[in-house]
Amino acid sequence: MPPPSPPPPSLSPDLHRVLSLLPRLASPRHLLQAHAYLLPRGGHRHARVASALLLASLRLPLRDHAAALVRRVHPSVSLRAAARLRGRGGGGLAAQLHSLLVRAGHAADPHASASLVQAYCSCGSVASARRVFDETAASADVVSWNVMIDGYVKSGDLARAREMFDVMPGRNVVSWTMVIGAYAQMKQPEEAIEVFRRMQVEGIEPDGVALLSVLSACGDLGVVDLGEWVHRFVLRRGLCQEIPLMNAIIDMYVKCGSVKKALEVFEGMEQKSIVTWTTMIAGFALHGLGSEAVELFRRMEKENVSPNDITFLAVLSVCSHVGLTDLGRWYFKTMVSQYKIKPRVEHYGCMIDLLGRAGCLMEARGLVQDMPFKANAAIWGALLAAARTHGDTELGEQALLHLIELEPHNSGNYILLSNIYAEQERWDAVRELRISMRDRGLRNVPGASSIDVDGMVHEFTSRDGSHPSLHKIREVLCAINSNIKSVGHIALLPESLHDVEEG
Repeated sequence: MPPPSPPPPSLSPDLHRVLSLLPRLASPRHLLQAHAYLLPRGGHRHARVASALLLASLRLPLRDHAAALVRRVHPSVSLRAAARLRGRGGGGLAAQLHSLLVRAGHAADPHASASLVQAYCSCGSVASARRVFDETAASADVVSWNVMIDGYVKSGDLARAREMFDVMPGRNVVSWTMVIGAYAQMKQPEEAIEVFRRMQVEGIEPDGVALLSVLSACGDLGVVDLGEWVHRFVLRRGLCQEIPLMNAIIDMYVKCGSVKKALEVFEGMEQKSIVTWTTMIAGFALHGLGSEAVELFRRMEKENVSPNDITFLAVLSVCSHVGLTDLGRWYFKTMVSQYKIKPRVEHYGCMIDLLGRAGCLMEARGLVQDMPFKANAAIWGALLAAARTHGDTELGEQALLHLIELEPHNSGNYILLSNIYAEQERWDAVRELRISMRDRGLRNVPGASSIDVDGMVHEFTSRDGSHPSLHKIREVLCAINSNIKSVGHIALLPESLHDVEEG
């Protein structure tokens, strides 16, 4: 092991320039010239410069030169070089660096192996990372375990990440947070909440990152009881000044249907970010509270908070769902003229949905033709839905042709067009569409809904009679339906009852 390096010199402007050039050098000769320039100036003794030299030597490749560098420099330089490897193109460099560290006798160092694991994972070579990890697993510390788990998480292999997590000795809050966050991001909220409950049982206090992930999972599942527990925990720990955390609480309440509680949290915040305002506006939009959303948007402007592109997405969505067509047109223009925000394809999608719902199909078609993007599935889907609503067969067929290309396995698109044909009693066209679906191996996937009762999430799908409490559920549906009829409203549930009966 080489002796500790003397304190490195500070980087002068000249050394900064050389440092920026090293990753872009295209020939071994230029690298050797750069190294010769650095030697009398002491730049090679600085860890950042030395690691850049090492990576450049591996990349060009100058293997003997790289090996000499590894033998001369402090191990921390090799570790810094490993940490800088990124992207799938760096896998070969990671392997070369690994070989050099073995030859120099550094590979057994726990810090070196952890850095190699991280380097391999960053380059997408998770299998190589695991081999390095297994070779030093006996001496691996919690950081090494976390790096390996994180590598699996980032590669999308949650099964192996969970396997490692379950057998990991001495898990810390980072370990728990990574797994909870991974499940939440991969839209597996049940698993995220299950791991969080285990975390509570084992007495590990969650950090803010874990709470953010749990709140997201609660919102996805509608588990308001756990979300309220997190809210109380935040209050007890005095974390109310953490704006992202409070924003997540608002979002959780909105998704769980508790708009009133979301608004209470919003009004109670002393400081609000643009995300805070946008989350609350989007919450109103989600629940069809158009006037409240528009009023909050105007209040935001009065308080000199500039809306961003996501805020306008929420406002345009409100206008679309509650039929404020003229106001939606005005906001779309204001976004560009006043706030200088360039509309994204999602904004065009909102406008096309708005125009389609209002029956302005020609204007919607024109907007599709004029927008500077290729229409995506959401836009053609909005046109297909509008065609179904207003009985425009030609537009529906045109939209479906594009959707088949963009979403060949989405059976819902076929069903919408089939409904248009059925409403016009074009039964031959309905039959042909069903045959086309069958030939493509498509089937109509039933919609699903879920509800949290006493900490247990129950999921229901159309025509599914497997729930053990089916009899009680049927009784409740009948009672609700009777109450609706008794107050003079149109019954809303016969189709649901029909589904239950057929199950």
